Parts: sequence; C-alpha cells; structure tokens
Amino acid sequence: MVRDQLPSDKNTLIKEGTKTERGTAVSKRQRAKLVRIGVYVATVLVLVFVGLTVDWQSIQESFFNPEIFREQFPDIVTQAARNTLIFTFFGFTGGLAVGLVIAVMRISSIRAYRWFAAPYIELLRGLPALLTILIIGFGVPIATGTQLPGRYTTGSLALALVASAYIAENIRAGIEAVPRGQMEAARSLGMTYTRAMISIVIPQAFRIIIPPLTNELVLLLKDTSLISVLGVTEATREITRFARDGVIDSANATPFIAAGVVYLAITIPLTRAAALIERRARQAR
Repeated sequence: MVRDQLPSDKNTLIKEGTKTERGTAVSKRQRAKLVRIGVYVATVLVLVFVGLTVDWQSIQESFFNPEIFREQFPDIVTQAARNTLIFTFFGFTGGLAVGLVIAVMRISSIRAYRWFAAPYIELLRGLPALLTILIIGFGVPIATGTQLPGRYTTGSLALALVASAYIAENIRAGIEAVPRGQMEAARSLGMTYTRAMISIVIPQAFRIIIPPLTNELVLLLKDTSLISVLGVTEATREITRFARDGVIDSANATPFIAAGVVYLAITIPLTRAAALIERRARQAR
C-alpha cells in the first residue's frame, strides 16, 4: 500500500512545486511591472516639476532667439559648413589611403612592416586628437622651420593622421573577417598574393566595414572643431568656430543651437545613406 501511494504523492509534490514556481515567476513579473510603472510616474513628476519651475522665457531668449538664429544664415552654411566638409573630405580620404597601407603592413608576413605599423596605430590611437593636431600644427613647423602651404593643408593632414590609425584597425579587422578560402581559391587560380588582396579580399573587407567607416567619418566631421586651436582666418572657420564667434559677438548662446542644427543636417543624411549602402551590400552577398 505504501509503495502504491508513493507515485501519487510524488506527482502531487511535483504539481505543487510547479505551482509554486509559477507563482514566484508571476510575482517577479508583477514586481518588474510595478517598478517600471514607478519609474514612469517618477519621470513624469520630474518633468512636470521642471516644466513648472524653469524660466522658459529666459531659456528661449538665451538659446532660441529667432533673430540671432536667422543672423547665422546663410554664412554658417556657405562658409562654415563648406570649410567643415572640405576638412572632412581631405582628412577622411587621406586617412583612408594611409590607413589601407598601414592595415596591409599590419598583417604582412614581413616583420619590419609589422613593427612599423603596430606602434604607428597604438601611438596615434593613444594620443588625444587635439594633441596630434597641435604637434602637426606647431611642432612640425618649429622643428623644420617651414610652414605647410595651403589654407587647409595643416588641419587636413592632422585629421588624416588621426583617422588613419582608426581606419587601419577597421580595415585589418575587415580583412581578417573575410574567409581564408577566398584567398586560397584566388591563389589556386594563379593569382599572386597582391593581386588576390586587391581584387578579392579588400573589396569584400570594405563591404564588411561600411558601418565602422561611416562612424569614423561622422567622428572626423565633428573633430574638425578641434582645428580652431591652430588659429584660423575668417575664410577658414569651421562650424564650431563660426558659432563661437557668433556667441561672443551676440552675448547669446543661440549660435550654438544653429551650429547643432547644421551638424545634424549633415550627419543624419550621411548615416542614413551609409545604412542604405550597407543594406544593398548585404543583399548583394
């Protein structure tokens, strides 16, 4: 009799344990829901408190003055944004060219190339971008006794060196992400290593690294604001320097808001275009 009752008792225990676990799980979900509701309520109360206590009239006059905002245009676009795009273009194309060379050297079988590429990447990635710009803008002319020609040369060169270290690591990661079978298949068809890299591996690597390259481009565009430490003329002011001069002239922060609007007008379409390119590249694969 005792043995016959054991299975039913065991089943009863299992059912009771299951109910207990379900009850515990339900209570956990309920507690999480209550916590979320509490956070939402607290957030709404904070927003209401801020909305009732902040002097919105003063904020509007200090940051969103319509008259001062209109005064920033069209010069902030035709002059400042143009210079920002010029610095970004030369800095990114130069960084891409140098970064590609450094990335290939980094994975080369020749030890001397690797010994040069690794410290180059670590040094420029480790130094602040502002310090690199100062070294190129002031240190090199002092050491050589000559100034670099051209209005955009110094700033573009400094940005290119900063970008090249990060781009080199992105390209290296992209190359290593390409399956080894691609190189082996190309070599089996009689291609040299260099030809296989140029025709087969590197194009596939670039399709892989489109997102990080886009991020680097956007970061570089914003890093153009650091070039102002080199001393710029009125003709070479980028967006941030233009806005800072506007703040000084007007004693108002509205020019910074105008600069933010212009930056967003450039970066948002850029990131959306990069997402479209990435989607098409993924579909092509």
